[in-house]
Amino acid sequence: MRKLSLDAVAREQLKIANEDASRRSAKTVFGGHEHVLRQSVIALAEGAVLADHLSPGEATLQVLRGRIRLNAGKDSWDARTGDLLDIPDGRQSVEALEPSVVLLTVAKP
Repeated sequence: MRKLSLDAVAREQLKIANEDASRRSAKTVFGGHEHVLRQSVIALAEGAVLADHLSPGEATLQVLRGRIRLNAGKDSWDARTGDLLDIPDGRQSVEALEPSVVLLTVAKP
């Protein structure tokens, strides 16, 4: 068993995002190619966007800090610290309404 502080990872990734030209940073904290389940902490500086993309499987997005907007087609949902969003099938994008960190959980088919 392994214990990990998501708060510490969130602080570290947000610092990197604020200093990086891309204005974002990510770290896989569980899983990867050899697992069905993958969890990644993604930090976005204010105004940063994860461009339109397809999800590789069932997925959720938990806001660890900040406020984000999930866009999917003509629909959008705002979420803030503590909120959990089910990511719909199809294309979506995420934008940071303020400095934000999310936990992306994906179960690959």
